[in-house]
Amino acid sequence: MTEDILLKYESLVDELKSYLGNAKFDTIFKSKTAGLTKPEQFLIKMEMSRLSQPIARFIDLRGQVTGQVKPYEYDGKQHFMDETAIAVFEKAIKRHGGYTLAVYEAVMNTDNNHRVMQKKAAEQAKQPELQNKQQLDCQVIKFASYESRREERMNYSIKITVELSKDDTIAATTSDISLSGAKIKLSPRYQVKKGQLLGLRLVGLEQDFELGLKNGIQYEIVAVEKISAEYNHIRLKRTFIENNAKFDEFLASFIHGNKRRYKVNLDNTLDAVVSKGYEQYYIPRVTSLFTFFSQQNDKLYPSLVLTTENNIFIQRYFCDERKLSCLYTILNQQRLAELLSTPAQVKEEYLYTFTHVVAGKIYYYSATRSELAAEPQFSALFFGFGSQKDSWQCFKVQLMPSHPEDSFIPLSLPNTAGKDIEKLNKPPSPRVQGMIKDVKYLLILTAIGTAAEQAHYQSFSYDKSIVNQLKRFGHGKHKTPPKLETVDLEYVNLRSHKRYLYKTDALLTTKDEQIQTAHSRDFSAMGLQIECDKPVTLQKGDIVELSLPELQKITKKHTLSKLKYEVMAVSKSLTTINLKASRIADNPHEGVKFFTQLIENNKDKLKVSEEAPKVPGLSTALRNMVTKSVCQFPFYLHKEAAHFKTGAIGQGLYPSPLHIILQNYGLLNETTSIDAFLPPEQITEVITPAIKDRSRQDPPLPFTLFIRFDPKKSSIEDAVKSKCTATDDFAPQLLFLKKGLKSELLFIMRVYISRTGRPDTDYLANELKYVSQYALHKAKDLEEALWSVAGVGDMVDITDETLSHLDLPTELIEQMNKRKQIWLKRLS
Repeated sequence: MTEDILLKYESLVDELKSYLGNAKFDTIFKSKTAGLTKPEQFLIKMEMSRLSQPIARFIDLRGQVTGQVKPYEYDGKQHFMDETAIAVFEKAIKRHGGYTLAVYEAVMNTDNNHRVMQKKAAEQAKQPELQNKQQLDCQVIKFASYESRREERMNYSIKITVELSKDDTIAATTSDISLSGAKIKLSPRYQVKKGQLLGLRLVGLEQDFELGLKNGIQYEIVAVEKISAEYNHIRLKRTFIENNAKFDEFLASFIHGNKRRYKVNLDNTLDAVVSKGYEQYYIPRVTSLFTFFSQQNDKLYPSLVLTTENNIFIQRYFCDERKLSCLYTILNQQRLAELLSTPAQVKEEYLYTFTHVVAGKIYYYSATRSELAAEPQFSALFFGFGSQKDSWQCFKVQLMPSHPEDSFIPLSLPNTAGKDIEKLNKPPSPRVQGMIKDVKYLLILTAIGTAAEQAHYQSFSYDKSIVNQLKRFGHGKHKTPPKLETVDLEYVNLRSHKRYLYKTDALLTTKDEQIQTAHSRDFSAMGLQIECDKPVTLQKGDIVELSLPELQKITKKHTLSKLKYEVMAVSKSLTTINLKASRIADNPHEGVKFFTQLIENNKDKLKVSEEAPKVPGLSTALRNMVTKSVCQFPFYLHKEAAHFKTGAIGQGLYPSPLHIILQNYGLLNETTSIDAFLPPEQITEVITPAIKDRSRQDPPLPFTLFIRFDPKKSSIEDAVKSKCTATDDFAPQLLFLKKGLKSELLFIMRVYISRTGRPDTDYLANELKYVSQYALHKAKDLEEALWSVAGVGDMVDITDETLSHLDLPTELIEQMNKRKQIWLKRLS
């Protein structure tokens, strides 16, 4: 009966507890319990009396709390409490005027008490919906944010004294130490701030060594990090005011001699491996072309492009019949000046292009969305005529600053970590620096057009008699255009088998019985690359028969004629073909058997096929510059049973609108959740069926994500509604968008998702090797985490382009855009 009543009025009892010890408690009690029955008032008063009784119990929290327990004396009695409990104890003693049962119970119910934590966990387990709602298990990877250390730090805990001022010295311990810095633990009760000078005495070392430090060592506070309720980490750097070379030499020698015993601090390196591991998945899979603009004589021109197997089609699209890039005329001075005049950090535009061929020469026509809006009389003509061309394209353009100094991202390891590290930590070579020294901007081109949108443009009616007026959108040819250097992104060769350079005659028989003469360029156990004497009309997926007459002369065991191979790729010239052995089920393939044996017996004679870069180090430099300036929304899919789930997102220097929404709800810390944008059921129903049978070699698949966002809602779950589709028919989403157009903000994202292969551990080799020396289990955990990534995605904002193709009121779209710009500007 008593417990039922106390439970019924639990919140009232807790409130009354806070007034115990107050001189006016009786008056407060009568006021707070006026609405209760006499028996109820009596029972609650008895509970207050019980809690007010002085007690003599010892408090011993050893093994019961997460904090570090130490002796604490009060009124002649010694208790064992951590910092959290001490703070609660002292506050409660002050309130109640002495050590009462209320004080004891307050100390025994701190948040870090194991019993309390278990109780909370049990209660949370009873509410799975709430638990899932609050679960943040998606890692936030901050691209290119890792730091390089000048020297190794050793995890070393020793007793120290800290002189906060002349009259205030306290005992503390170190967490780690290096020659020029340290990290120490201090209770939050000691108020310190960044920039403050402290004096440290290394008491633990002075007991065993003669350090020659009469006045200790002076440090400056670099940062104060709240670790828990019990203590803060204070990061320090030495001022070196002592000018004591003997002590510096001793400390450097002591750290070097004991680093295996006490282990070096790996925090920076672990962070770097995680970040670099996710970066090496993302950059090679991006479908956008990275174009660098240099400045000479006050003029900007495209000087370098970084290409991958997924974006090379854009670079080839802008090459004319001379194989010269026409980007310099399309992204001309006037357009760049207009782009740069916009206030946003990342300048955005839409570019529409098509080509016209006359006498074997390719001429480019282009217009931006802004240009056509300024001259609406030509809009229907340009869209209606241009979209009829097979060469029609729509690009999203994003322009942002780029800095040559961003080309150098040293390893997260100090030069003292090994003999080879100093060599690897060198900046780009003078030749590379010379090629990038004038770079001012990075421009990203993403092909976002769809067949449905092109068909919509084709429905525009225009006056055919004024087609000649399209000349204003045409681009001439320059006899000696500025050179645009194409740089292939260097990353791990993800082929399952090594390729070996070897030239031998071959005969290729196509499905229509045409025989082509050819020769091999290289081979592996599973396939070949061959060069045909004449162009062929083959496509990916075709099955051909291959005969190898010269190789047949060296083997009687294997028949090397009419071997079935599948075409994997055909070059633009239609002469170079990549072939993969075509096997039925697990039946043996004579070609595979022969080449496997040939490789095994001749490893020391065969030369591995490796494409050497034209300018060593240039690809890495440009890759670093791109990584420093990521402005999209990268995300990663992890495999879980038969399904995929988002396991991480990337965050670059320039946040996308989705990053800003997450930040608005405090969800852009070490972990997050993007379930509001991309719910698990949509991943399961829309994305998984499309990508589950894809391989790393396949290009990314496009999806479209429609998001309605109400910034007035207090939680992201209530604020965001979304739908994802794999088709380019957006009619089913029209009603969904109409509902949000009047009062919400609309975001439409083109999502590109591709499967991943094995991680490029070569890119991480030095850091992984270093971690392995001191914490092999951590190195293995890192590799396992990277292997768990099954897919990588990229989100590009295409809202303006998509809305222009939908039957929605233009006035409402403009009003929504104004609201969106105001909201984004306020938070950016």
